[in-house]
Amino acid sequence: MAENSSIEWTDHTFNPWSGCAKVSPGCDHCYAEQLMDKRLHKVVWGPGETRVRTSATNWRQPIHWNAAHASFFAKHGRRQRVFCSSLADVFDNAVDPEWRVDLFRLIAKTPNLDWLLLTKRIGNARAMLNDVVGELSCGVNTWDERAWPGVWIGATIVNQTEADRDIPKLLDTPAHVKFLSMEPLLGPVDIRDYLTPGWPHCATGFIQDARYEPGYCATCAGHVSDPIHLAAMHECVDWVIAGGESGPHARPMHPVWALDLHAQCATAGVPFLFKQWGEWLPRADVADSGTRKPEGVWLSTEGYAYGDGLAAQREPGDASMVRLGKKSAGRLLAGREHHAFPTVAA
Repeated sequence: MAENSSIEWTDHTFNPWSGCAKVSPGCDHCYAEQLMDKRLHKVVWGPGETRVRTSATNWRQPIHWNAAHASFFAKHGRRQRVFCSSLADVFDNAVDPEWRVDLFRLIAKTPNLDWLLLTKRIGNARAMLNDVVGELSCGVNTWDERAWPGVWIGATIVNQTEADRDIPKLLDTPAHVKFLSMEPLLGPVDIRDYLTPGWPHCATGFIQDARYEPGYCATCAGHVSDPIHLAAMHECVDWVIAGGESGPHARPMHPVWALDLHAQCATAGVPFLFKQWGEWLPRADVADSGTRKPEGVWLSTEGYAYGDGLAAQREPGDASMVRLGKKSAGRLLAGREHHAFPTVAA
């Protein structure tokens, strides 16, 4: 349970700066943009907008959390997790590079914390990490030479297109833990090829896709034995978080999408955390209170939503979804919580 954050998979949230720009369908109804606009009265979103650095007092918070390591570990048997950044993106091109260097100086001063850097710009991460290390005196010249322990790198993935484009970039970025945040989950996603090691890299980005015969690369169509494929075996995803969308304009998540992700992770032995249903819950999971159940929509397995008035046109596999709100919808998948984390050294 989060101690200084309402997010289920972290203990603390730290924002070194705020502001971002939308780069993904998952950004369409960004909670952070709404928060900054309506509650904090700072509109710092979008291309060309100014990123705002947070206060020195805020920057001292991780130092206090780090100092509390012994008592936290005695109580929980693990290190504290820090999500950075919920109101920004560490690997945003619009951020002053010196701010990123300052952030990693702070990370270096807090060796008892696990820093979870989640990004929608995973393609920037490796180069920016190498640039940061080049500015610091930390015993290595590049991030590639030795990734820092305690730094977890995550990529937000909301659909199959993003999975195929961005997961190889994540796996190519050195990190203590590599994870996916598949929230909001907007369609069916097959990530089986990224959950287990065993396929070589390709100089053009080897992908063993389920649509191809084993050993054939979906990037270059060559066989695994071709010279273009390097000998090193690729790494795999260490952890998967999944969940539906919340907020006034939230899109529903088909139960099959989440259940299938859980099954993929279970088969590969990869920890899976189901964060939330979001605003919508399958009608089949709504407790019968004796009153009329709320109106909702039908959702196809491909993500097409249509009103209850068109229910007669539904196809096999379409799910009836009702809008209950995030709290009422909860986070039970197939009748139970899924709250697994990767195992890391103390």
